[in-house]
Order: sequence, then structure tokens, then C-alpha cells
Amino acid sequence: MLIDSHAHLNVRAFDDDRQDVIRRAREHGIGRIINIGFNRETIPGSIALAEQHDFIYSTVGWHPTDAAFMTADDLDWIESLCRHEKVVAIGEIGLDYYWDTSPKDVQMKVFREQIRLARKLGMPIVIHNRDAHQDIVQVLREEKAADVGGVMHCFSGSWETAKLCLDMNFYISFGGPITFKNARQPKEVLSRVPMERLLIETDAPYLTPHPFRGKRNESAHVKLVAEAAAEIKGISFDELAQVTTDNATKLFGLS
Repeated sequence: MLIDSHAHLNVRAFDDDRQDVIRRAREHGIGRIINIGFNRETIPGSIALAEQHDFIYSTVGWHPTDAAFMTADDLDWIESLCRHEKVVAIGEIGLDYYWDTSPKDVQMKVFREQIRLARKLGMPIVIHNRDAHQDIVQVLREEKAADVGGVMHCFSGSWETAKLCLDMNFYISFGGPITFKNARQPKEVLSRVPMERLLIETDAPYLTPHPFRGKRNESAHVKLVAEAAAEIKGISFDELAQVTTDNATKLFGLS
């Protein structure tokens, strides 16, 4: 069994064939999917998917690119949804310095508020980090995020940054980019991440692995990520599948 630890199966890209995508995931041995709700539009659909399928779970959080639109009521709403039995984490949250859609200070405020909420509720967090490695680490440290831990989603930083995150009780997750020929740094970091802190994901419909790069991604493709990760680690596919499944089960408190 494999677990896709980060997918967006509720977004519009899957409106025409969502159930077929979910069926293909099951046929390819994907035992569980963690679906990410990240704003007012996507959170209800993510929870609905989790309610419809016993093997799909949801997260709830506010994405940094939407930080400028988050209100105090939205934070209260997220807190109320965390009581849902299929909601397993707060996320994805973090900082994004690539897309210029929310000021950095606003992103920082929203990020800190959600870490504090996670600590209040004792829930892990799912971190989005784009071009903000130093600030991400600083905020996680200052807000004592190690108390709840979580996952660095689709990690793209250096081993030095990964080590700091590992030291703060975080798992490191990898997706399609580790299948790309020119992706030297993610492969190097993956090779050094301890097995007990390793996760795999698709980020579907984004970051599609080779040989489907350029097409829409889907949860079934996490098998390609697992195959690449096993080769990089020098272990069997079955061992990689077992360890990453155990890790995701532990992090998200799955039955």
C-alpha cells in the first residue's frame, strides 16, 4: 500500500473525471490520500471528498498566496472544522515569496496565527515553502512548531534547511521532481533524510512525475514517486512503500 500524503483532488482540474481519478488511484495500490483544503473555495470540497470515501482524509488551512484575504472569522472557521473526524492536520500553510499575491508581512501574520492554532489543538501542520527557506525556519522556531510537528510538503530546499526542519520534529516529503533528470538537489536531500522521517506525495494536479511531465498529475502517479525514491535510497520498492505508509499513518494519526 502507498499513501499519497498531499493531493488536491477537489480542485477544478478534476471536475470532469474526479471519480475515475480516485478509482485509478485505488487500482494502483494507493491505500490512503491526504487531500488538502487551503482556502474558502477548496476546504468544503476537500472535507466532502473525505466524507464520501473512507480512505480519503482532509486538511484545513489557509495558503500563503491567499493570506491577504483571510479574516478572523476564517481562522475561527478553520478551528471549528478541525473537530471533524476526517480532518487530520492544519495546512497547507506557510510562506510563498514567488507569487506576488499577498504582502510578506501579511503572510507571516497568517502563518503564525495558524501555527498557534495548531499548538492549541495539538494538530500537525503541512508547510508550503516557496523561496522562503530562512523565514520559514525562523517562524517555525519562534512559534515552537516542534511541539506539534508536521511535514515540509514537496521539499525543495537544501540539506542544511532540511536538517533544521528535522530537528524541529518535521517529516520531509518529496513528489514528482525527484523523477526529473536535472533535479540534483531534491535527490541529494532525499538520500540523506532518515527513513523514519520520509514521506511521498503527488501534489496533484501539479508537479507531474516523469514520464507524464507536462500533463495533469493524479494520485495514481505517487507510485512513480515511490519507485524513484526507492532507487535513490537503494532499497526495494516494498520497503519504501511500507516505511512511508507507516510514517504517514503515524504523523496524521490514521487508523
